[in-house]
Amino acid sequence: MAQSNLQPYPLRTYPLSLRQMTEEELAVVFAMTSRRPEPFDEIAQIVTAEKAEKFHERWVLGYGHASVAEHAVLHMAVENLSRLSADTLEDNRLSSYTEKSSRYQLFSRDYYHVPSELDTRVELRNMFKETCDHLFATYEKLISGVSAFLKGERTRRENETDKTYGFRLRREAIDSCRFILPAATLTNIGMTINARSLEHAISKLLSSSTNEEKDLGNALKEKGMEITPTLIKYAEYNDYMAAAFTQGKNFPDEETVETKWPIDAKLINYDVDAERKVVAALLYRHSNLGYERALFNSTNMSDDDRRKLLMDNLGSLGPHDTPGRELEMVDYTFEMTMDYGAFREFKRHRMQSYISQPFSPNLGIFTPPLITGSNLESTFRSAIAKAEEGYYQLATELSHVAPYLLTHAHRRRLITKINLRECYHLFKLRTQRQAHFSLRQVMDKALRLVVGVHPELFRHLSLRDIPDWWPYRTDSES
Repeated sequence: MAQSNLQPYPLRTYPLSLRQMTEEELAVVFAMTSRRPEPFDEIAQIVTAEKAEKFHERWVLGYGHASVAEHAVLHMAVENLSRLSADTLEDNRLSSYTEKSSRYQLFSRDYYHVPSELDTRVELRNMFKETCDHLFATYEKLISGVSAFLKGERTRRENETDKTYGFRLRREAIDSCRFILPAATLTNIGMTINARSLEHAISKLLSSSTNEEKDLGNALKEKGMEITPTLIKYAEYNDYMAAAFTQGKNFPDEETVETKWPIDAKLINYDVDAERKVVAALLYRHSNLGYERALFNSTNMSDDDRRKLLMDNLGSLGPHDTPGRELEMVDYTFEMTMDYGAFREFKRHRMQSYISQPFSPNLGIFTPPLITGSNLESTFRSAIAKAEEGYYQLATELSHVAPYLLTHAHRRRLITKINLRECYHLFKLRTQRQAHFSLRQVMDKALRLVVGVHPELFRHLSLRDIPDWWPYRTDSES
Protein backbone atom coordinates (compact mmCIF):
# COMPACT_ATOMS: atom_id res chain seq x y z
CA MET A 1 0.00 0.00 0.00
CA ALA A 2 1.43 3.41 -0.95
CA GLN A 3 2.28 5.76 1.86
CA SER A 4 -0.19 8.61 2.39
CA ASN A 5 0.95 12.08 1.33
CA LEU A 6 -0.70 13.38 4.49
CA GLN A 7 2.02 11.91 6.71
CA PRO A 8 3.75 14.84 8.45
CA TYR A 9 7.06 12.98 8.29
CA PRO A 10 7.02 10.84 5.14
CA LEU A 11 9.39 7.92 4.78
CA ARG A 12 12.72 8.74 3.13
CA THR A 13 15.31 6.16 2.19
CA TYR A 14 18.52 7.20 0.45
CA PRO A 15 22.24 6.42 0.43
CA LEU A 16 24.90 8.78 1.58
CA SER A 17 27.49 8.72 -1.18
CA LEU A 18 31.06 7.75 -0.36
CA ARG A 19 32.07 9.84 -3.34
CA GLN A 20 31.04 12.89 -1.37
CA MET A 21 32.35 11.93 2.07
CA THR A 22 34.79 9.59 3.73
CA GLU A 23 33.89 6.55 5.83
CA GLU A 24 34.79 8.48 8.98
CA GLU A 25 32.61 11.42 7.96
CA LEU A 26 29.73 9.07 7.23
CA ALA A 27 30.11 7.49 10.68
CA VAL A 28 29.87 10.93 12.28
CA VAL A 29 26.72 11.77 10.30
CA PHE A 30 25.02 8.65 11.64
CA ALA A 31 26.33 9.22 15.17
CA MET A 32 25.22 12.87 15.34
CA THR A 33 21.58 11.96 14.78
CA SER A 34 21.42 11.02 18.46
CA ARG A 35 21.88 14.70 19.38
CA ARG A 36 20.75 16.69 16.35
CA PRO A 37 17.21 16.97 14.95
CA GLU A 38 18.14 17.51 11.27
CA PRO A 39 17.84 14.83 8.57
CA PHE A 40 20.99 12.88 7.79
CA ASP A 41 21.66 14.68 4.51
CA GLU A 42 21.52 18.05 6.25
CA ILE A 43 23.87 16.88 8.98
CA ALA A 44 26.20 15.68 6.21
CA GLN A 45 26.52 19.27 4.96
CA ILE A 46 28.19 20.39 8.19
CA VAL A 47 30.54 17.45 8.66
CA THR A 48 34.10 17.83 7.39
CA ALA A 49 37.13 15.58 7.68
CA GLU A 50 38.52 17.81 10.42
CA LYS A 51 35.26 17.74 12.37
CA ALA A 52 35.06 13.98 11.91
CA GLU A 53 38.54 13.51 13.37
CA LYS A 54 37.73 15.67 16.38
CA PHE A 55 34.43 13.89 16.90
CA HIS A 56 36.02 10.46 16.90
CA GLU A 57 38.87 11.57 19.14
CA ARG A 58 36.40 12.85 21.71
CA TRP A 59 33.49 10.43 21.57
CA VAL A 60 34.82 7.15 20.16
CA LEU A 61 38.33 7.18 21.61
CA GLY A 62 37.85 9.48 24.58
CA TYR A 63 34.43 8.39 25.87
CA GLY A 64 34.38 4.85 24.53
CA HIS A 65 31.39 5.15 22.19
CA ALA A 66 32.95 2.45 20.02
CA SER A 67 29.72 1.48 18.28
CA VAL A 68 30.05 4.64 16.18
CA ALA A 69 33.06 3.04 14.49
CA GLU A 70 30.79 0.28 13.20
CA HIS A 71 29.33 2.75 10.68
CA ALA A 72 32.72 3.09 8.99
CA VAL A 73 33.10 0.08 6.70
CA LEU A 74 36.29 -0.94 4.92
CA HIS A 75 36.74 -3.32 2.02
CA MET A 76 40.25 -4.75 2.23
CA ALA A 77 41.96 -6.99 -0.31
CA VAL A 78 44.55 -9.33 1.19
CA GLU A 79 46.68 -11.29 -1.23
CA ASN A 80 49.37 -13.96 -0.89
CA LEU A 81 48.65 -14.78 2.74
CA SER A 82 49.24 -18.29 4.07
CA ARG A 83 46.24 -20.44 4.95
CA LEU A 84 47.56 -20.60 8.51
CA SER A 85 47.50 -16.80 8.94
CA ALA A 86 44.21 -16.59 7.08
CA ASP A 87 42.71 -18.59 9.95
CA THR A 88 43.65 -15.83 12.39
CA LEU A 89 42.38 -13.08 10.11
CA GLU A 90 39.07 -14.86 9.50
CA ASP A 91 38.55 -15.53 13.20
CA ASN A 92 36.82 -12.17 13.59
CA ARG A 93 33.10 -12.82 13.88
CA LEU A 94 31.65 -9.51 12.68
CA SER A 95 33.23 -9.46 9.23
CA SER A 96 32.66 -10.95 5.80
CA TYR A 97 35.26 -12.87 3.82
CA THR A 98 35.58 -14.38 0.38
CA GLU A 99 38.65 -16.56 -0.14
CA LYS A 100 40.45 -18.05 -3.11
CA SER A 101 39.23 -21.64 -3.46
CA SER A 102 41.61 -24.60 -3.49
CA ARG A 103 38.67 -26.64 -4.72
CA TYR A 104 38.32 -24.93 -8.09
CA GLN A 105 41.81 -23.60 -8.78
CA LEU A 106 45.06 -25.41 -9.55
CA PHE A 107 48.03 -24.01 -7.61
CA SER A 108 51.58 -23.69 -8.96
CA ARG A 109 54.55 -25.33 -7.24
CA ASP A 110 55.90 -22.18 -5.62
CA TYR A 111 52.57 -20.98 -4.23
CA TYR A 112 53.50 -21.09 -0.55
CA HIS A 113 54.72 -18.77 2.22
CA VAL A 114 58.26 -19.06 3.59
CA PRO A 115 58.27 -17.70 7.19
CA SER A 116 60.73 -14.85 7.70
CA GLU A 117 61.67 -16.48 11.03
CA LEU A 118 63.78 -18.82 8.88
CA ASP A 119 65.72 -16.06 7.10
CA THR A 120 68.74 -16.46 9.39
CA ARG A 121 68.42 -20.24 9.76
CA VAL A 122 69.68 -21.44 6.42
CA GLU A 123 69.40 -25.19 7.05
CA LEU A 124 65.88 -24.99 8.41
CA ARG A 125 64.84 -22.64 5.60
CA ASN A 126 66.22 -25.02 2.97
CA MET A 127 64.43 -27.92 4.66
CA PHE A 128 61.19 -25.95 4.75
CA LYS A 129 61.36 -25.08 1.05
CA GLU A 130 62.35 -28.63 0.10
CA THR A 131 59.38 -30.00 2.06
CA CYS A 132 56.90 -27.59 0.49
CA ASP A 133 58.33 -28.25 -2.97
CA HIS A 134 57.88 -31.97 -2.40
CA LEU A 135 54.29 -31.51 -1.21
CA PHE A 136 53.41 -29.41 -4.25
CA ALA A 137 55.14 -31.85 -6.61
CA THR A 138 53.16 -34.66 -4.99
CA TYR A 139 50.00 -32.55 -5.41
CA GLU A 140 50.62 -32.40 -9.17
CA LYS A 141 51.44 -36.12 -9.33
CA LEU A 142 48.27 -37.01 -7.42
CA ILE A 143 46.10 -34.84 -9.69
CA SER A 144 47.53 -36.56 -12.76
CA GLY A 145 47.03 -40.03 -11.28
CA VAL A 146 43.54 -39.44 -9.94
CA SER A 147 42.44 -37.79 -13.21
CA ALA A 148 43.63 -40.84 -15.14
CA PHE A 149 41.80 -43.12 -12.71
CA LEU A 150 38.58 -41.12 -13.06
CA LYS A 151 38.55 -41.55 -16.83
CA GLY A 152 37.77 -45.20 -16.23
CA GLU A 153 35.22 -44.42 -13.54
CA ARG A 154 33.20 -41.45 -14.83
CA THR A 155 31.28 -41.76 -18.07
CA ARG A 156 30.98 -38.83 -20.42
CA ARG A 157 27.65 -37.00 -20.17
CA GLU A 158 25.41 -36.57 -23.17
CA ASN A 159 26.73 -33.83 -25.50
CA GLU A 160 29.69 -33.19 -23.17
CA THR A 161 32.74 -31.93 -25.05
CA ASP A 162 36.24 -33.29 -24.49
CA LYS A 163 37.22 -30.02 -22.82
CA THR A 164 34.23 -29.99 -20.48
CA TYR A 165 34.65 -33.67 -19.63
CA GLY A 166 38.35 -33.20 -18.86
CA PHE A 167 37.64 -30.10 -16.79
CA ARG A 168 35.03 -31.97 -14.74
CA LEU A 169 37.40 -34.82 -13.99
CA ARG A 170 40.24 -32.44 -13.17
CA ARG A 171 38.05 -30.50 -10.74
CA GLU A 172 37.01 -33.69 -8.96
CA ALA A 173 40.65 -34.76 -8.77
CA ILE A 174 41.72 -31.38 -7.34
CA ASP A 175 39.04 -31.67 -4.65
CA SER A 176 40.75 -34.78 -3.26
CA CYS A 177 44.38 -33.99 -4.05
CA ARG A 178 44.37 -30.60 -2.29
CA PHE A 179 44.52 -32.49 1.03
CA ILE A 180 48.29 -32.80 0.53
CA LEU A 181 48.83 -29.03 0.41
CA PRO A 182 50.53 -27.48 3.45
CA ALA A 183 49.10 -24.77 5.70
CA ALA A 184 51.81 -22.55 4.18
CA THR A 185 49.83 -22.56 0.90
CA LEU A 186 48.94 -19.03 -0.13
CA THR A 187 45.49 -17.57 -0.61
CA ASN A 188 43.73 -14.29 -1.46
CA ILE A 189 40.97 -12.87 0.74
CA GLY A 190 38.42 -10.14 0.15
CA MET A 191 37.36 -8.74 3.54
CA THR A 192 34.53 -6.37 4.43
CA ILE A 193 34.81 -5.15 8.01
CA ASN A 194 33.82 -2.17 10.10
CA ALA A 195 36.43 0.00 11.80
CA ARG A 196 35.60 -1.25 15.29
CA SER A 197 36.17 -4.88 14.31
CA LEU A 198 39.22 -3.97 12.26
CA GLU A 199 40.86 -2.31 15.24
CA HIS A 200 40.43 -5.53 17.22
CA ALA A 201 41.66 -7.65 14.30
CA ILE A 202 44.78 -5.51 13.89
CA SER A 203 45.58 -5.70 17.61
CA LYS A 204 45.22 -9.46 17.53
CA LEU A 205 47.52 -9.74 14.51
CA LEU A 206 50.12 -7.42 16.03
CA SER A 207 50.08 -9.57 19.18
CA SER A 208 50.66 -12.81 17.26
CA SER A 209 53.70 -15.02 17.69
CA THR A 210 54.32 -15.27 13.92
CA ASN A 211 56.04 -12.62 11.82
CA GLU A 212 53.61 -13.07 8.94
CA GLU A 213 50.62 -12.13 11.09
CA LYS A 214 52.45 -9.17 12.60
CA ASP A 215 53.32 -7.99 9.09
CA LEU A 216 49.67 -8.34 8.08
CA GLY A 217 48.58 -6.35 11.14
CA ASN A 218 50.96 -3.52 10.25
CA ALA A 219 49.84 -3.55 6.60
CA LEU A 220 46.15 -3.47 7.50
CA LYS A 221 46.74 -0.60 9.91
CA GLU A 222 48.74 1.39 7.37
CA LYS A 223 46.22 0.93 4.55
CA GLY A 224 43.21 1.14 6.84
CA MET A 225 44.32 4.52 8.15
CA GLU A 226 44.10 5.87 4.62
CA ILE A 227 40.33 5.33 4.94
CA THR A 228 39.70 5.71 8.68
CA PRO A 229 42.72 7.63 9.99
CA THR A 230 41.28 8.17 13.45
CA LEU A 231 39.28 5.07 14.27
CA ILE A 232 42.07 2.49 14.03
CA LYS A 233 45.17 4.53 14.78
CA TYR A 234 45.41 3.20 18.35
CA ALA A 235 45.30 -0.46 17.33
CA GLU A 236 48.49 -1.94 18.77
CA TYR A 237 50.16 -4.90 20.45
CA ASN A 238 48.15 -6.20 23.41
CA ASP A 239 49.71 -8.12 26.32
CA TYR A 240 46.55 -10.10 27.01
CA MET A 241 46.15 -11.18 23.39
CA ALA A 242 49.84 -12.08 23.14
CA ALA A 243 49.58 -14.26 26.23
CA ALA A 244 46.64 -16.10 24.66
CA PHE A 245 48.97 -17.30 21.87
CA THR A 246 51.53 -18.79 24.26
CA GLN A 247 50.05 -19.48 27.70
CA GLY A 248 49.07 -23.08 26.92
CA LYS A 249 52.47 -24.24 25.75
CA ASN A 250 53.39 -25.72 29.13
CA PHE A 251 50.06 -27.42 29.76
CA PRO A 252 50.27 -31.22 30.07
CA ASP A 253 49.53 -33.25 26.96
CA GLU A 254 48.21 -36.59 28.17
CA GLU A 255 47.69 -38.11 24.74
CA THR A 256 50.68 -39.48 22.87
CA VAL A 257 51.60 -38.75 19.31
CA GLU A 258 50.52 -42.28 18.39
CA THR A 259 46.93 -41.49 19.27
CA LYS A 260 44.71 -41.46 16.16
CA TRP A 261 41.25 -39.97 16.16
CA PRO A 262 38.70 -40.65 13.45
CA ILE A 263 36.71 -37.91 11.79
CA ASP A 264 33.83 -37.69 14.22
CA ALA A 265 31.32 -35.63 16.18
CA LYS A 266 30.28 -36.15 19.78
CA LEU A 267 27.35 -34.41 21.46
CA ILE A 268 28.85 -33.55 24.84
CA ASN A 269 26.10 -31.29 26.18
CA TYR A 270 22.52 -30.33 25.36
CA ASP A 271 19.49 -28.92 27.14
CA VAL A 272 17.03 -31.66 28.11
CA ASP A 273 14.32 -28.98 28.39
CA ALA A 274 15.03 -27.59 24.92
CA GLU A 275 11.63 -28.33 23.43
CA ARG A 276 9.80 -26.74 26.35
CA LYS A 277 12.07 -23.68 26.20
CA VAL A 278 11.48 -23.12 22.49
CA VAL A 279 7.74 -23.41 22.99
CA ALA A 280 7.93 -21.09 26.02
CA ALA A 281 9.76 -18.51 23.88
CA LEU A 282 7.03 -18.77 21.23
CA LEU A 283 4.34 -18.32 23.86
CA TYR A 284 6.23 -15.37 25.34
CA ARG A 285 6.54 -13.58 21.99
CA HIS A 286 2.84 -13.86 21.19
CA SER A 287 1.39 -13.05 24.63
CA ASN A 288 1.71 -10.74 27.61
CA LEU A 289 2.85 -13.54 29.89
CA GLY A 290 5.95 -13.26 32.03
CA TYR A 291 8.62 -15.78 31.06
CA GLU A 292 8.18 -17.95 34.16
CA ARG A 293 4.48 -18.29 33.37
CA ALA A 294 5.19 -19.02 29.70
CA LEU A 295 7.64 -21.76 30.70
CA PHE A 296 5.13 -23.13 33.22
CA ASN A 297 2.44 -23.27 30.53
CA SER A 298 4.84 -24.92 28.09
CA THR A 299 5.83 -27.53 30.67
CA ASN A 300 2.21 -28.37 31.39
CA MET A 301 1.18 -28.69 27.75
CA SER A 302 0.74 -32.17 26.35
CA ASP A 303 3.36 -33.45 23.91
CA ASP A 304 0.81 -33.23 21.12
CA ASP A 305 -0.03 -29.61 21.91
CA ARG A 306 3.64 -28.63 21.96
CA ARG A 307 4.18 -30.38 18.64
CA LYS A 308 1.19 -28.58 17.16
CA LEU A 309 2.51 -25.23 18.30
CA LEU A 310 5.92 -26.02 16.79
CA MET A 311 4.19 -27.07 13.57
CA ASP A 312 2.17 -23.85 13.47
CA ASN A 313 5.33 -21.74 13.82
CA LEU A 314 7.94 -23.76 11.92
CA GLY A 315 5.92 -25.88 9.53
CA SER A 316 5.79 -23.23 6.83
CA LEU A 317 9.56 -22.68 6.69
CA GLY A 318 10.70 -22.57 3.08
CA PRO A 319 14.05 -23.84 1.83
CA HIS A 320 15.58 -20.33 2.00
CA ASP A 321 13.81 -19.10 5.14
CA THR A 322 15.54 -18.37 8.45
CA PRO A 323 13.67 -19.52 11.58
CA GLY A 324 12.90 -17.04 14.36
CA ARG A 325 15.12 -16.14 17.26
CA GLU A 326 13.11 -18.33 19.60
CA LEU A 327 15.39 -21.15 18.44
CA GLU A 328 18.37 -19.32 19.91
CA MET A 329 17.10 -20.12 23.40
CA VAL A 330 18.70 -23.58 23.25
CA ASP A 331 22.09 -24.78 22.11
CA TYR A 332 24.21 -27.88 21.61
CA THR A 333 27.86 -28.45 22.47
CA PHE A 334 29.88 -30.81 20.30
CA GLU A 335 33.41 -32.10 20.27
CA MET A 336 34.46 -32.56 16.66
CA THR A 337 37.49 -33.99 14.92
CA MET A 338 37.99 -33.16 11.27
CA ASP A 339 40.74 -32.64 8.71
CA TYR A 340 42.24 -29.17 8.40
CA GLY A 341 40.53 -28.55 5.06
CA ALA A 342 37.13 -29.28 6.60
CA PHE A 343 38.02 -27.19 9.65
CA ARG A 344 38.71 -24.18 7.44
CA GLU A 345 35.21 -24.43 5.98
CA PHE A 346 33.48 -25.20 9.28
CA LYS A 347 34.85 -22.13 11.07
CA ARG A 348 33.20 -19.90 8.47
CA HIS A 349 30.01 -20.34 10.50
CA ARG A 350 30.99 -17.51 12.80
CA MET A 351 27.75 -17.40 14.81
CA GLN A 352 28.97 -20.49 16.63
CA SER A 353 31.40 -20.38 19.56
CA TYR A 354 34.32 -22.69 18.89
CA ILE A 355 37.59 -23.45 20.64
CA SER A 356 40.18 -25.40 18.66
CA GLN A 357 43.22 -27.22 19.98
CA PRO A 358 46.78 -26.54 18.75
CA PHE A 359 47.46 -27.73 15.22
CA SER A 360 49.78 -30.74 15.40
CA PRO A 361 50.22 -34.22 13.83
CA ASN A 362 48.93 -35.93 16.98
CA LEU A 363 45.48 -36.76 15.65
CA GLY A 364 46.59 -38.43 12.43
CA ILE A 365 45.34 -37.72 8.92
CA PHE A 366 42.32 -38.18 6.70
CA THR A 367 42.99 -40.03 3.44
CA PRO A 368 40.51 -39.14 0.67
CA PRO A 369 38.83 -42.23 -0.82
CA LEU A 370 39.87 -41.26 -4.36
CA ILE A 371 43.53 -41.33 -3.31
CA THR A 372 43.10 -44.87 -2.05
CA GLY A 373 40.99 -45.91 -5.04
CA SER A 374 43.65 -44.62 -7.44
CA ASN A 375 46.36 -46.74 -5.75
CA LEU A 376 48.16 -43.56 -4.74
CA GLU A 377 47.91 -43.90 -0.97
CA SER A 378 51.58 -44.83 -0.56
CA THR A 379 52.60 -41.69 -2.47
CA PHE A 380 50.20 -39.64 -0.36
CA ARG A 381 51.42 -41.06 2.97
CA SER A 382 55.08 -40.71 1.99
CA ALA A 383 54.58 -36.99 1.44
CA ILE A 384 52.68 -36.73 4.72
CA ALA A 385 55.61 -38.40 6.51
CA LYS A 386 58.02 -35.86 5.01
CA ALA A 387 55.78 -32.99 6.15
CA GLU A 388 55.66 -34.40 9.69
CA GLU A 389 59.43 -34.88 9.76
CA GLY A 390 59.83 -31.21 8.86
CA TYR A 391 57.25 -30.25 11.47
CA TYR A 392 59.20 -31.95 14.26
CA GLN A 393 62.47 -30.38 13.13
CA LEU A 394 60.90 -26.95 13.41
CA ALA A 395 58.98 -27.68 16.62
CA THR A 396 62.12 -28.04 18.72
CA GLU A 397 63.25 -24.46 18.03
CA LEU A 398 60.36 -22.60 16.41
CA SER A 399 57.15 -24.21 17.62
CA HIS A 400 54.99 -21.37 16.23
CA VAL A 401 56.42 -21.91 12.74
CA ALA A 402 56.09 -25.71 12.65
CA PRO A 403 52.33 -25.82 11.80
CA TYR A 404 53.03 -24.22 8.40
CA LEU A 405 54.20 -27.66 7.23
CA LEU A 406 51.12 -29.58 8.33
CA THR A 407 48.79 -30.51 5.51
CA HIS A 408 45.10 -30.09 4.88
CA ALA A 409 44.79 -33.83 5.60
CA HIS A 410 45.95 -33.49 9.21
CA ARG A 411 43.14 -33.58 11.72
CA ARG A 412 42.11 -30.85 14.11
CA ARG A 413 39.92 -31.15 17.17
CA LEU A 414 37.61 -28.56 18.68
CA ILE A 415 34.60 -27.99 20.86
CA THR A 416 31.77 -25.85 19.56
CA LYS A 417 28.52 -24.49 20.95
CA ILE A 418 25.83 -23.92 18.33
CA ASN A 419 22.32 -22.66 18.97
CA LEU A 420 19.33 -24.34 17.33
CA ARG A 421 18.74 -21.50 14.90
CA GLU A 422 22.31 -21.72 13.59
CA CYS A 423 21.97 -25.51 13.47
CA TYR A 424 19.22 -25.10 10.88
CA HIS A 425 21.57 -23.08 8.68
CA LEU A 426 24.68 -25.19 9.33
CA PHE A 427 23.14 -28.60 8.67
CA LYS A 428 21.22 -27.43 5.62
CA LEU A 429 24.39 -26.08 4.02
CA ARG A 430 27.00 -28.60 5.11
CA THR A 431 25.09 -31.85 4.57
CA GLN A 432 24.26 -31.16 0.93
CA ARG A 433 26.13 -33.02 -1.81
CA GLN A 434 28.09 -29.91 -2.86
CA ALA A 435 29.62 -29.55 0.61
CA HIS A 436 33.20 -30.53 1.44
CA PHE A 437 32.88 -34.33 1.53
CA SER A 438 34.87 -34.95 4.72
CA LEU A 439 33.07 -32.11 6.54
CA ARG A 440 29.81 -33.63 5.33
CA GLN A 441 30.67 -36.80 7.27
CA VAL A 442 31.07 -34.84 10.50
CA MET A 443 27.90 -32.83 9.94
CA ASP A 444 25.90 -35.96 9.14
CA LYS A 445 27.00 -37.54 12.43
CA ALA A 446 26.26 -34.36 14.40
CA LEU A 447 22.82 -34.05 12.80
CA ARG A 448 21.99 -37.65 13.68
CA LEU A 449 22.90 -36.97 17.30
CA VAL A 450 20.68 -33.89 17.72
CA VAL A 451 17.77 -35.49 15.84
CA GLY A 452 18.11 -38.41 18.23
CA VAL A 453 17.71 -36.25 21.34
CA HIS A 454 15.26 -33.66 19.97
CA PRO A 455 13.33 -35.15 17.04
CA GLU A 456 10.51 -32.58 17.18
CA LEU A 457 12.84 -29.59 17.07
CA PHE A 458 14.47 -30.79 13.85
CA ARG A 459 11.34 -32.08 12.15
CA HIS A 460 10.97 -28.80 10.26
CA LEU A 461 14.57 -28.57 9.00
CA SER A 462 14.41 -28.55 5.18
CA LEU A 463 17.54 -30.35 4.02
CA ARG A 464 18.68 -29.83 0.46
CA ASP A 465 19.77 -33.47 0.18
CA ILE A 466 17.88 -35.88 2.40
CA PRO A 467 19.99 -38.76 3.80
CA ASP A 468 18.76 -42.35 3.86
CA TRP A 469 18.47 -42.35 7.66
CA TRP A 470 16.28 -39.19 7.81
CA PRO A 471 13.28 -40.08 10.03
CA TYR A 472 10.90 -37.50 8.57
CA ARG A 473 10.74 -38.81 5.02
CA THR A 474 7.40 -38.52 3.27
CA ASP A 475 6.04 -41.32 1.10
CA SER A 476 7.19 -39.48 -2.04
CA GLU A 477 10.76 -39.30 -0.71
CA SER A 478 11.01 -42.92 0.37
